This record gives sequence, C-alpha cells and structure tokens, in this order.
Amino acid sequence: MRLALFDLDGTLLDGDTDELWCEFLMQEGILDRAVFEASNRSVVERYAVGAIEPAEFCAFYASTLAGRSASAWSPWRERFVETAIAPRLGAAAHALVAKHRDAGERIVLTTATNRFLTEPIAALLGIADADLIATGLQVQGGRFTGANEGVLNMRDGKVLRLAAWLKAQGIEATSLADATFYSDSSNDLPLLCAVGHPIVVDPDQRLRGEAGQRGWPVIGLPR
Repeated sequence: MRLALFDLDGTLLDGDTDELWCEFLMQEGILDRAVFEASNRSVVERYAVGAIEPAEFCAFYASTLAGRSASAWSPWRERFVETAIAPRLGAAAHALVAKHRDAGERIVLTTATNRFLTEPIAALLGIADADLIATGLQVQGGRFTGANEGVLNMRDGKVLRLAAWLKAQGIEATSLADATFYSDSSNDLPLLCAVGHPIVVDPDQRLRGEAGQRGWPVIGLPR
C-alpha cells in the first residue's frame, strides 16, 4: 500500500493549530493576553523562518495545557475544534485527502502539534488515530505537566518518528520511495527529502526556493 503523508498546519489547515489554540485560550481568559500574546507571536515568527529549536517550540505550547487532565480540557478542546479549526479545513483540503484515500493509499497525518489537540482534527479528516503522528505530552498523576515526552515530531524528528511508525506497522522503510508528502514549511525539509514524491503547498519563502531548485511541484489550496 502506498502512503500519502500530510502536514497539518498551513498545509491542510488554513492557519496554525497551536497559534489558534493560544488565541482561543486568551479569548476564554485562561491565558493572560498581556503576558502571553507577545511570547506567542515570537514563537510563531521564529518558527516561520526556522529560527527556533524544536525543544523550545514544543515546550512552549505544551505549557498551555499544564495542570489539567485531558478530561478537564476536553470541553474547551471540543469548542476550539468546532469554532476555530473545522471552518479552516476547507473543501479543497478534504478533497485532497479523499483523492489519495480513493486511490487506495494509506493516509498519515504527521504534525509538530501535540497529540491531544490533533486527535479530533485527524478524526475530522477521516484519519485513523493509529495513523496520526504527533508530538507527545508528559502526564503525571493524570494531569499534563506542561512538558513533552518522546521524540519531538518536528524537523529531523519527523523522519525519526515516521521510521518508528513504519516499523510498528510492519511496513518496509523502502515504501518511502513511493510515498507522497505534502507540506508548506521549510521546517519539513528533512521529511520532504526522505520521500519519493514531495509536494509543496502554499510554501514559505525558503521552501519555495528549495522547491524551485529541486524541481518539486508546488500547489495552492483554495482556502
């Protein structure tokens, strides 16, 4: 079975899940806008140009969940996905995923965003939980600690996590030669280089340049 791999934020989703989550929490009064907004903007801007390390990026967003359990967060997550995420998963994104599914390919969503936020988003796209590769969150005493665990699913970590996923699924690593991967971000260059069919979607400036040099196809999705 061929694999079709998708990044989420800026690729299938018109926007960034972590950034939108922070805005949602500020609107809800859970995060103090006066304290948090500037830090969030800094992380977003540095991520866009590849100037932030995965550990800092993932820990910053993991910290927003600290102190509560998954069940305690669930009502907020449900409202967040319904109001801020679902409207940003356009018909073109759903159609692109469906095209590969209809072709008999296995759909994998691979994202630097944490698993807690992305599980319901994968479900909206009809992607099985087993086929979601996302950054892990540390839990102690039933509550999120605000830290991450495991290999962070960002940059080179996406390649490592995918390799572990392939092994767990009993899929040969050589299958990547026939795999397609869609991404908008230069942060995903390691995984784009690891597959046989990289496709660039509404790319950032650096990735557009790389795509031009490497002859990768560039597409846009109506948002």
